[in-house]
Parts: sequence; C-alpha cells; structure tokens
Amino acid sequence: MGIPIYQVDAFTRRPFHGNPATVVMLSEAKPDDWMLAVAQEMKHSETAFLLKQEVGYNLRWFTPTNEVDLCGHATLACAHILYETGRQKPEEIVRFSTRSGLVTARRSGTRIEMNFPTKPVEPVQPPDGLLQALGGLAPRYVGHSGEDYLLELENENLVRMLQPDLAQLKALPLVKGVLVTATSDSSDYDFVSRFFSPVEGIDEDPVTGMAHCMLGPYWGTKLNRAAFTAYQASKRGGEVRLRVDGNRIFLSGEAMTIFTGEMRME
Repeated sequence: MGIPIYQVDAFTRRPFHGNPATVVMLSEAKPDDWMLAVAQEMKHSETAFLLKQEVGYNLRWFTPTNEVDLCGHATLACAHILYETGRQKPEEIVRFSTRSGLVTARRSGTRIEMNFPTKPVEPVQPPDGLLQALGGLAPRYVGHSGEDYLLELENENLVRMLQPDLAQLKALPLVKGVLVTATSDSSDYDFVSRFFSPVEGIDEDPVTGMAHCMLGPYWGTKLNRAAFTAYQASKRGGEVRLRVDGNRIFLSGEAMTIFTGEMRME
C-alpha cells in the first residue's frame, strides 16, 4: 500500500495562490535522510510529515535543504487535510508535537486557527552586507530573532518593489531569513510583508506563518494592538489573520487541497 500524500495551498481559497505545501501521512517513523529526499523531490518550501500518536500527531517540517523548527503554512495544510479527510472531527482540536513544542489547531468557520509561540524581535545593527544585498535600503527599523532579521521599510511600495540580491543574501554569515514589512496602503490590511531565505533553498516564501510570529509582537508593540489582518505581498500572495496573547500567537487562514495521491515506495 502506498503512502498518502497531498498538496495544499495554504493561506488562500484560490487555487495556485497562497503557499503550497506537501503533506505526507506516515504509518511508521522514517529516517531523516528519507524525509529530506522526499522534500527535495517535492521542491516546495516545506514538506510536512505526520505520524499518528496516542494523543495527536508528531509533526516535522523539511525544506529542500534541511529540517526546520517551525512552519506555519505547512501546519495549516496538515490541519486542513486532517479535517477534510475525516481523520479529525470538525469540533476537535488537533495537537501536534513538534521541535518547537506543542502546537495546536482548531476550526473557526472557514478558517483554521493555529496556536504558536511568538518570536519577539530585538533591535540590532544590520550585519555587514545585509542592506547592500537589499539594494542599499535605509530601513526605519532593523531587529532580529535568532538568525532571522526583520526590517520595517518606509512604505508598502518599497516592500512590493524590493528585488534583493539573493546570491548576496545567501552568502551572508548568520543570516537565515530576511523579513521586510510596512504598514498597508489598503484599508483591508494592517501591514504587508515579504520573506526571503535563500540559504534554506527558499528564494522567496509565498506566505510565511513563522514570519508572522515575529510580525505580531513587533506591530503589536508599535501600534499598541493585539489583533491584525496582514497580507504577504509575494507573487502568489496570501492573507493571514493574527492575534497576540502574551507569548503565544494565534494565526488563522484558509486552505484548499490541490491534489491527492500516494507514494509508491518499493
């Protein structure tokens, strides 16, 4: 019998928008190198592997180059598949055991809301070469959470028009991800963002849940608010709703299944 596999577009209700993720339903644990090989085969920014446990699921995420600690859109994709296939009842909360601890998801109307840890940012001087790789920007703010950097730009147009030198970004030591953001020009959204991580094989991520774990605390402190509607202004684009509650953040979005199939592993 083959291994069930799904492709889901997350943070959207339009096909071929949002962020595509692969969901692999395992019946037994698989070696890390096998999961990495599957992620390389799928070529999405994230491939998620689910393994049923006594309570909930073990969840691991792989990019085409490595395993990551946290991924929002692939978690949304997993919860969507569990609800859609009847593995999880609509009224039940899904519990995922991950490298970042317990992550939960629940249905909320047409959306799925996920409970994640926040990733607060601290102000920092930009590392050498970062601003040059971003075209010589003069950001309003530069902060970081570990090896991920957040830059607030002057306006939405600068975010949308940014064309970073991806080779330069990839060569920067100790810079894993670069997140740019600005207040939105549209009354539909509070802020916009884009996220780049070429060192992890992701030149530009279409919609990044993890990045909103940084954006929520940042804009929450700056605007003295807890709840936001955000838009990630990549080519595919996607909407994220978020609410900060202490050191937790609730991210919600919609998702749709693009295809289902099975992996025939001899």
